[in-house]
Amino acid sequence: MECPFETASDGGSPKDRVSPQPATDHDIEVMSAQLGRPARGAIAVGWRCPCGNPAVTLTAPRLPDGTPFPTMYYLSCPRAVSAVSRLEANGLMDTYNARLATEPELAEAYAAAHQSYLADRAALPGGTAVPETDGVSAGGMPTRVKCLHALLAHALAAGPGVNPIGDEVRELIGEFWGEPCLP
Repeated sequence: MECPFETASDGGSPKDRVSPQPATDHDIEVMSAQLGRPARGAIAVGWRCPCGNPAVTLTAPRLPDGTPFPTMYYLSCPRAVSAVSRLEANGLMDTYNARLATEPELAEAYAAAHQSYLADRAALPGGTAVPETDGVSAGGMPTRVKCLHALLAHALAAGPGVNPIGDEVRELIGEFWGEPCLP
């Protein structure tokens, strides 16, 4: 599947929003090595570490075997995955769920992030032709937090100000790209 987005420069810092780049064969090899398995349905790089490696994989709405796949932005950088896993293990998702229930502005911004995610997926070829995922984004959006990895991936690919929880996670983990993800 081809990616409809224009080719752009490397991602740089998370403060820089760039258009996803169609995944090259090399990108898919790197993503697969990062994930420790084949990068299924990878069509683009949503964000690159400053070292040049993909950090966010853009996945097709339907995998090659026909399986619907709602998680369009997929965190592939091992350093970011490890840092976020530590936050999840420390119970941060419960904290965010409590905040969503008590902070209306956060809940409203998080619901808007969900709509942004759905619009991004709909822009992909076949993005509106997967009825199994209608209204489903990732990470628990729009009403709960269940995967900080997906929320960070969305925040990195979409740029700051789109996903408030993903932005906070990015701040909490710091510069995870300090060393290349792979040699």
